[in-house]
Amino acid sequence: MSKNMHRFAVLLAGGVFVSAMALAEKPDAYQVTGNVVEVSSSLIVVMKGKERFEIARDAGSKVPADVKVGDKVTVHFRMTATNVEAKAAKAPAKAKKAA
Repeated sequence: MSKNMHRFAVLLAGGVFVSAMALAEKPDAYQVTGNVVEVSSSLIVVMKGKERFEIARDAGSKVPADVKVGDKVTVHFRMTATNVEAKAAKAPAKAKKAA
């Protein structure tokens, strides 16, 4: 195997591995369909029945420029944690000895 072919094989294997890891760590995708009740450059709010979904937007969000309040839309999204607070788990209660 030539030096260039070996290098290509290593890069290809590395790329496949990195791609697989990236795909494995994505959170589940969700969607909601409803009417737009608010829209801005950083937020879209959709009402589905009585449920209100406030979904953040950023420069990477693909949103048609003409979306306006009252339009029916389907929004595809993933949940992302912004802050996690942890508290130690409580120790299980000790069983009383039978006398």
